[in-house]
Amino acid sequence: MQLRGHWYRGGTSKCWLFDAEDVAPHAGSREEIRNLLADAFGAADARQLDGVGGGTSTTSKAAVIRATPEGPADLDYLFAQVGIGDPTVELGSNCGNCATAIALYAVQSGVVPPRAGTTRVSMRNLNTGAVLSGTVATPGGRIPTSGLAGVPGSSALGVPVSLSFHAPWGRTTGAVLPTGTVTDKIAADGLILTASLVDAGAPAVLIPADEAGIDLSSMTGNLSEHLPTLVAARASAGLTMGLRKPEDPPQNAVPKVGVVAAPGDYVAADGTRIAADSHDLRVRMLSMLAPHPAIGLTSAVAVSLAAALPGSVVAKALRPADSAHQGRRLLRIGTPAGVITTEVVTDGNGFVSEVVLHRAARHLAVADIDVAQPVPQTA
Repeated sequence: MQLRGHWYRGGTSKCWLFDAEDVAPHAGSREEIRNLLADAFGAADARQLDGVGGGTSTTSKAAVIRATPEGPADLDYLFAQVGIGDPTVELGSNCGNCATAIALYAVQSGVVPPRAGTTRVSMRNLNTGAVLSGTVATPGGRIPTSGLAGVPGSSALGVPVSLSFHAPWGRTTGAVLPTGTVTDKIAADGLILTASLVDAGAPAVLIPADEAGIDLSSMTGNLSEHLPTLVAARASAGLTMGLRKPEDPPQNAVPKVGVVAAPGDYVAADGTRIAADSHDLRVRMLSMLAPHPAIGLTSAVAVSLAAALPGSVVAKALRPADSAHQGRRLLRIGTPAGVITTEVVTDGNGFVSEVVLHRAARHLAVADIDVAQPVPQTA
């Protein structure tokens, strides 16, 4: 079986993008799409040796895209987080880095015609119902193939893309605060932790780093001794947020889980020293079952929303900010890759209406993937 795919780098992730019309002959239901992608990526093998997976959570992502010229957005996309050493594919969340790539793909493939200066692509995430927009630089109405925009966490350059997440929030659970409170207590690996459970961009559980025993003065380690606590926190929060039932197995992709701390001098993953005055708070997130090398964009949105909620774990860790200028405020997030900046836009009532991130994307390849078929089980 052959499946046409388009390989893109979006921000600090790599994503395989598939046109829904190319997928349709092979898979119709979501369960069939899961099986198709697991086989295409070689997900059952931790090396993903017999597939196109990258062997890490940030390089084992996919999206199935359908143009919707008569719909509420220019296109719909179904995001997939593919397992590594596990033939599972989770369809319960979103990925901002892949959305960045999808916006560029839409312009390069003709889904949205380029306009002079910049071209805006409206995208509906079918996993959550959220609508995002990606604004792609198209100088003179030309379709870009390369660019000089960079992002923390990658030395590679690409086409500049501004990605906006729009209210309403709470698309997965029905509310920004699924429990109705800015902080909750959750049980995790024998500990009782304070957590802010937020649904914006993606469902996320955010915990004070000191309560989890994690020192964010250095972000060079792999957190191996803390993974059981963080994974248990995800499982506990998933129940509390209504993302799964007690009889359901915990998911690895949602909710996102991370620890936060007040600004301070710290060492980034590459050994660079980051000064305390360069950021407003420090954050370290998990991606599936390993530390994220930077921060996922959906997680950055969740952090940005939590920062605007008085009393939340994030708000308490935050450096006092200058007053917002015309409803816009920059939030500087210290991550293992350096400082990521989000632009938080509020409406006349002070509610966050939009979170903007400035990213970069690049087309890497187009391929006819020879999807390996599962070996039939014998009795």
